[in-house]
Amino acid sequence: MGRRRQAVTIKHVAADAGVSLQTVSRVINNEPNVRPAMKERVRASIDKLGYTPSIAAQRMSGSRSYLILAINDRERTIADWRARQGTDWVDQMLLGGMLTCAEHGYRMIVELVDTHNDHVERELGAALTALQPDGVILTPPHSENPLITGLLAERGIPFARIGSIAPGPGIAMTMDDEHSARIATEHLIALGHRRVGFIAGPEDYSLSGWRIEGWQQGMDAAGLPHDDLCERGDFGYESGREAARRLLDLADPATAIIASSDQMTLAMLELARERGLSVPDDLSLVSFDNTPIVRFSNPPLTAVDQPIAATIARAVELLITHRGKPQTDQPIVVSGALVKRGSCGPAAHA
Repeated sequence: MGRRRQAVTIKHVAADAGVSLQTVSRVINNEPNVRPAMKERVRASIDKLGYTPSIAAQRMSGSRSYLILAINDRERTIADWRARQGTDWVDQMLLGGMLTCAEHGYRMIVELVDTHNDHVERELGAALTALQPDGVILTPPHSENPLITGLLAERGIPFARIGSIAPGPGIAMTMDDEHSARIATEHLIALGHRRVGFIAGPEDYSLSGWRIEGWQQGMDAAGLPHDDLCERGDFGYESGREAARRLLDLADPATAIIASSDQMTLAMLELARERGLSVPDDLSLVSFDNTPIVRFSNPPLTAVDQPIAATIARAVELLITHRGKPQTDQPIVVSGALVKRGSCGPAAHA
């Protein structure tokens, strides 16, 4: 058997070019104060040896780590993975974040942290010390946890807060939840529905309130009453089923329902089937998330497509190119879209 080829390191490049490791690092990182002739010499050695810079080599200059850290909720993420029900939030985070990082010579690492843990500061602090990221992306509910945002601000680490518009440090970003809920409501009203129910998410997510506001705005603009048409769930299947049951058991039941997650909407679809209700002939449904599974339900679900990948990509771009300093005091808004499928139809009386 032939000998395994030895990996080319920054030390080989430095020796071949006859310069210090620090000089090679400066050339790799496109830093100033390196003479043009020296740059050419180092680049010629890199090309000759076929060297690919590692993160360790890039970090030698000490100015950057070339890592972006994304923090997601541990309990919910692990539950979604184990359930294997098609939830693709983390997939979309990776799609937007990893590709954008790669364009800038960065890497993205995802860490799972329990935001309700009493030791959250210690847990996150350990990750920050080990990785020394150039920026951090916080997703809900971490983005609104003052222990987490306070720790990052104290350490001077740039960060983006997805799903948070509260005043404070970091880049505030939203996926335009209020507008998304409103356009979903307006779509159902345009189909003749007057009893449009809404199933919100848990109160510890600000976006739950924003979505309620968007639904209310749509109903108010059409002059439709809605005092008894809002229920809450926890984004999970069982909570969606219970909330849908209450909306359908009203003396004047909802003829259309918007739910704040695909799992809650799938629960509504199953409940409707059990009650002999046809979707969309008897009941129209709209979901939030637009995960892969809703395309294969019967009927396929109309859904608000959450721009997760685009939002994470934008966050990465801001953290790398602007070092976490927003160009405006206003929250960065990345809007979603309503994807129309077979679960919506004209109201029976329309």
